[in-house]
Amino acid sequence: MAFRDAHQIQSAPLAALGLLGGYITARETGVRPLGGAVLASAGLLAGRTWLAKAGPVKTAALGAIYLGGFGASHPLAKKVGAWPAVIGAAAVSAVSSYLIADRVSD
Repeated sequence: MAFRDAHQIQSAPLAALGLLGGYITARETGVRPLGGAVLASAGLLAGRTWLAKAGPVKTAALGAIYLGGFGASHPLAKKVGAWPAVIGAAAVSAVSSYLIADRVSD
């Protein structure tokens, strides 16, 4: 199985999908590792695109935003609720991905 060229993939939807899809998968199945697999898979594919489009330094920054959003959504969920926390983390990661990596190649 071959992946499309990383330059042809938009990473912003992948970043949002990873965070939202991981949460939904874990919540609906009750299997947190399965949600983690969704989060990791989308994150790796987004990371491949970030690296191709923006280079290693910006990839590290976007990876930190992605994983930081995942981590920050947990304590934030206790204050604002799970959905607002996950949607906020997904939005920050998606917008960052667009501005730092995707917009450059548009």
